[in-house]
Amino acid sequence: MFRNSPLLASIGLDRLAIGVSGLCMVHCLASAVLVALAASAGGLLLAPIVHEVGLSLAILLGALALGQGVMQHGYMMPISVGALGLGVMAGAVSLPHDGSGETLFTLVGVGLLALGHDLNRRATH
Repeated sequence: MFRNSPLLASIGLDRLAIGVSGLCMVHCLASAVLVALAASAGGLLLAPIVHEVGLSLAILLGALALGQGVMQHGYMMPISVGALGLGVMAGAVSLPHDGSGETLFTLVGVGLLALGHDLNRRATH
């Protein structure tokens, strides 16, 4: 029954099985490493410098990529949406780390910035 399937013939069951085994191995190793790191690096990940450096990198990359896109295609929507996302992210950095919405605002900001980059990519290609 499966021998005549064009999809399985092109992929090969052995390749598929090896790939699934590899994914399982990566999952198991990554889980063990992440649990060990979370215990020792939890305080480091909440340090304000991590968020400030991350926001600085996002601003730098956003300005370069979105600015270059506007110069190529001339549309302002991608850079406007991306700038809104960066602004929301900057506002989230100023909130306390006590669950007062910092995570929600960060996720919204990152999502808007990603949408701006996607709009930029689509307008360029």
